[in-house]
Amino acid sequence: MPNQAIQWFPGHMAKTRKLMAENLKLVDVVLEILDARLPMSSRNPLINDLVGEKPRVLVLAKADLAEEAQSKTWAAYFRKQGMVALACDLKGPNAKGEMKAVIGGMREQTAGLIARRQARGISSRVIRAMVTGIPNSGKSTLINLVAGKARAETGDRPGVTRGKQWIRLEQDLELLDMPGILWPNLEDREGARKLAVTGAIGENAYHPQELALWLIRWLRERRPGRLSGRYGVPESGSEGEVAEILGAWQEERDMSGMTGYTEAMDGYASAVANVAAAADMAASPAGEEGFPGGGEDLLSLAILEAVGRRRGFLRKGGVVERDKTAVMLLDELRGGRLGRVTLDEPPAEGAETAEAG
Repeated sequence: MPNQAIQWFPGHMAKTRKLMAENLKLVDVVLEILDARLPMSSRNPLINDLVGEKPRVLVLAKADLAEEAQSKTWAAYFRKQGMVALACDLKGPNAKGEMKAVIGGMREQTAGLIARRQARGISSRVIRAMVTGIPNSGKSTLINLVAGKARAETGDRPGVTRGKQWIRLEQDLELLDMPGILWPNLEDREGARKLAVTGAIGENAYHPQELALWLIRWLRERRPGRLSGRYGVPESGSEGEVAEILGAWQEERDMSGMTGYTEAMDGYASAVANVAAAADMAASPAGEEGFPGGGEDLLSLAILEAVGRRRGFLRKGGVVERDKTAVMLLDELRGGRLGRVTLDEPPAEGAETAEAG
């Protein structure tokens, strides 16, 4: 399957950018919601340009789905740039406590501004904050948490919040909720795929099978063992790994005595063997012929097929439903069933700061 670019250019994004620019003058601090799995890829460069030097608090939401050590490193990296950065699980048992830390961060970032106002004889101590972030980053979850009830519609799809709304949190704190905004030109294909994998980009903008193949490659290279641990499929096609998996399935088949189950296992055994063959092709220059991306793509496709057979996603004739398998794989990644994953590697200076702290 050829690699496809992620297409994303909804018309309401330009309107949102204009709306944000017009309302920035009304607020004292910007509360930027990031996806903790994508602390850099989920930072909209348009927001960065619009906000400029205005004080900011970064919330690395969905921290329960990201790797804890990586989140600490990213938070240290952003703090080094003068911003308050907090990794938060806004749906976890300590969500209210973490929200108190976020509010404390906003007060910290605006303390100098409030002091200057008082020195000029302005008695108002109300802090007005703009809440922004890419779609499906956890922004609406935060709004509902601090507002005490479902004030903002939430969903597992991007683009739920459409218009701005003011929300009073405390006597001296107001939030301006803005629609999620993505940038119109996703030139960084790697970053675009990460956004799509985590659900920040609508499903109409990508092909699930192409995205799942990218995810398989990424997991094999960066987090080996996740696929084999979850689905019982080989990731490299090494002789030992394939033999171990086939041996386990042989034992199950011998014990089952069920004709349909036996046939399913035979089909899966063939799929696992295909992974080994694809791995050999990936290591061979000949594997680059006739298939976009070379043997590595063929290996990823063989793994996708093996996962589909393992889950029983088959059409008549034993053909694997690849798209259905791909959607399942993406859903499991988004739901944390493939383990906690941080797709953006933190900069080296962030790691140094985290170690020092």
